[in-house]
Amino acid sequence: MSSFVEWDFLTEFVEKAFMAYGIPEADAKICTDVLLQSDKKGIESHGVNRFKPIYIDRIKDGIQNPITEFEIVRETPTTAVVDGHDGMGQVIAHRSMQMAIDKAKQYGMGMVAVRNSTHFGIAGYYTDMAANAGCIGMTGTNARPSIAPTFSVQNKLGTNPLTVSFPTDEEFPFSLDCATSIIQRGKIELYEREGKDTPAGTVIGHDGSALTDSPTILKALQSGEAALAPLGGIGENLSGYKGYGYATIVEVLSSALQQGNFLSLLSGIGEHGEKIKFHLGHFFIAIDTEAFMGLDSFKKTAGDIMRELRAAEKAPGAERIYTAGEKEYLIWQERKKTGLPVSEPVQKELIAIRDDAGLTDYRFPFEQ
Repeated sequence: MSSFVEWDFLTEFVEKAFMAYGIPEADAKICTDVLLQSDKKGIESHGVNRFKPIYIDRIKDGIQNPITEFEIVRETPTTAVVDGHDGMGQVIAHRSMQMAIDKAKQYGMGMVAVRNSTHFGIAGYYTDMAANAGCIGMTGTNARPSIAPTFSVQNKLGTNPLTVSFPTDEEFPFSLDCATSIIQRGKIELYEREGKDTPAGTVIGHDGSALTDSPTILKALQSGEAALAPLGGIGENLSGYKGYGYATIVEVLSSALQQGNFLSLLSGIGEHGEKIKFHLGHFFIAIDTEAFMGLDSFKKTAGDIMRELRAAEKAPGAERIYTAGEKEYLIWQERKKTGLPVSEPVQKELIAIRDDAGLTDYRFPFEQ
């Protein structure tokens, strides 16, 4: 059963926990903000659900560095190549997008390519940074192999989100943040924790069959005996080649510009089955709307487009039409009042982190 935790309490605890594992205070604040922004938007697959297994455990396993060395390898007025030296992905990404925004504000456009990074949380956090600065923001990242190319059953590509945000004259930006697979590992991990099956047609086994048992899928993805289907699904009938193509674009932009690792090199598994660093790649693009016809005119036109889309004739039984970023905004309006609903499995992980980090002053409401 879920229990609600207040945001101020959760923010302070997560910051202190990150610091307890060696992350400097300023960096811990960034990591916390990215992590909890996911939960605030209702994207629970990338929030505190992943605090322990993706961040804390990887630091403890020595495959992610708590101290982030941000090295600028090459730079021009509008571009940069950064080596993150396997530090905290959120810190690397935050600094990289800020660099892209700063360049865009001076020259109209900016792009930063990153190599040797780690999981950076929800991609939409960084594109929203650009939108809030009056820019069009774009980002993508490669990841450990999960997606099978069309007509294959082998996991080769990561879930590789291609993410875009831009400002509108409404209370929230347009923000499209989604994987290039039908489903991502984080969602399957959430299904496993909740004892639910994964929807049929989203994962393909080596024999070509659709897999649904969530624990089995996670083990099979790790061993290479299963793969995620790209957007559009298995084969060509529902245009799965489109998702395959978009995932490939993200893979190239996350590796070729910065000369980083790609595809099978991102498995996180050494030749003897040991855990190794992932060495992920990202890219960040910012385009200043003032460099065209101005921010206000862009926001007005973008807002008009959103409103006309939402005013389209609804399908029978449908209550309303949404545009990208709207549902997340509405979820936050509710959750800012209620706090975060934390499931029982995550409750146990938060307690384990608390006890391991020696943060004995913190007692969660679900322990009452």
